[in-house]
Amino acid sequence: MAFTLMPLPYDAEALAPAITAETFGYHHGKHHQAYVDKTNAAIEGTANADASLEAIIAASRGSDAGLFNNSAQTWNHGFYWHSLAPATSGPSGDLADKIDASFGSLDALKEELKSKGAGHFASGWVWLAEKGGKLEVVDTHDADTLADSSDYNPLLVIDLWEHAYYLDHQNARPGYLSAVVDGHLNWDFAADNLARGSTWTYPA
Repeated sequence: MAFTLMPLPYDAEALAPAITAETFGYHHGKHHQAYVDKTNAAIEGTANADASLEAIIAASRGSDAGLFNNSAQTWNHGFYWHSLAPATSGPSGDLADKIDASFGSLDALKEELKSKGAGHFASGWVWLAEKGGKLEVVDTHDADTLADSSDYNPLLVIDLWEHAYYLDHQNARPGYLSAVVDGHLNWDFAADNLARGSTWTYPA
């Protein structure tokens, strides 16, 4: 099956000034589209042609760098769009309880997301994920992903590639992280991922 570019789950202006429509135009409309197109070209006529994106990621990890990078980046970007929201009221219920148990407070979790994201060298991703009933903040480099992880259930992710923030924040990654973490994380999406107990599936 051919994959399609997932539409943004909000208007492209909805997260400004943290992330502007101009950034979404390039990031979603060009970068994400390119990953989708390259994934489709790589699987056409192969054994992966009818596989899920998650299965393609798992099958290509360590064996086909080109397919892995493009399929993982397709998944990561879809997960990232849903990890963001125009506004947030904060976590509640089981998610809030696990945040308090794992980090001490929501503010402490936010600071860990910001500090790990700011300290990450070069391109990659910073994740809030669940492992064995406990929440952790972890980072992955370049196109690496938690989509096929047997250890982690990803709840949220923040893109650390420069194309995610450079037009809006230039080289000030900490400013981008503060704007996103403080005002635009989709805690409802995180709660859904936690409650489901299994990794989110990229829509076919």
